[in-house]
Amino acid sequence: MNKKIAYTLALVVALVAPFVGYPVFLMKLLCFALFACAFNLLIGFTGLLSFGHAAFFGSAGYVTGYLLASVGLPTELGILAGVAASAVLGLVIGSLAIRRQGIYFSMITLALAQMVYFAALRSPFTHGEDGLQGVPRGKLFGMIDLGNDLTLYYVVLAIAVAGFALIVRTVHSPFGQVLKAIKENEPRAISLGYDADKYKLLAFVLSAALTGLAGATKTLVLGFETLTDVHWTMSGLVVLMTLVGGMGTMAGPIIGAFIIVALENKLGELGNFLAESTGISWFSSLGESVGMVTGLIFIVCVLLFRRGIVGEIGALLERMGRKPQAPGSRVAATTDREAA
Repeated sequence: MNKKIAYTLALVVALVAPFVGYPVFLMKLLCFALFACAFNLLIGFTGLLSFGHAAFFGSAGYVTGYLLASVGLPTELGILAGVAASAVLGLVIGSLAIRRQGIYFSMITLALAQMVYFAALRSPFTHGEDGLQGVPRGKLFGMIDLGNDLTLYYVVLAIAVAGFALIVRTVHSPFGQVLKAIKENEPRAISLGYDADKYKLLAFVLSAALTGLAGATKTLVLGFETLTDVHWTMSGLVVLMTLVGGMGTMAGPIIGAFIIVALENKLGELGNFLAESTGISWFSSLGESVGMVTGLIFIVCVLLFRRGIVGEIGALLERMGRKPQAPGSRVAATTDREAA
């Protein structure tokens, strides 16, 4: 019941948010939140650390942007094409990577993702370092004009909620329970008759498809696509989002994405405010030190908050909920066990 209340409150806040904040910035937050949740499905519930998820995020953005800007495809078909492209790419990369485990799996995904990056750099339709510009929003189903930021916000919100609901349903399904079993003890899961490689590949493709959905939606929102989205630093950024929020939790990646994206976009304003308030001019340079600040956050989380923000809060609430057992009750329980 508590989770349902929390989800309801979060949805209410999301519905009224564009009347308080800047809709384009909020849409960017939603896209990265979906990206982090898709990545968390792989690392948090399957135990696979991919360093190449930027390949799916950026490739879907390029495919969607090209089809909308150059081919003139309808908006919904362009997004679906981007998702399909990332799913196919996920199938190819996943088929090669799951043959190895641990750091070898991670390095293979990184190497293959870098191949995607160099392909995007050299391909004519991506326009290289200039990127795709002027991607039109168009009309959804030929009726809903997405040129209005408020209208597009609610479309993006619906996409993000649908993606999150799919992840929740997957995790709590029998398929998701098998993924958890593989993460906890893969040899035991294999001994029970489960084809671990098949389940891991399915999880990898699903994660890639949802990542592609986030990337395609981001391109629609911002109207452009650049090499930044396929670079390895984007893969590192989503790892940071997941770890900061709480790996293996539902809400953790969302909170982590909000924190990291907000820092990247608002750190300069925060620095200027601190400089004016304290009179220390050094704070005004914070906007140029985003990488340093996020790196410090990562170090602090690794050293002090190993379970992330949501994970630590959950552990704290669990400890507070445990009532200390009286000595007499422990003695009585021991006596009852001995009598049995």
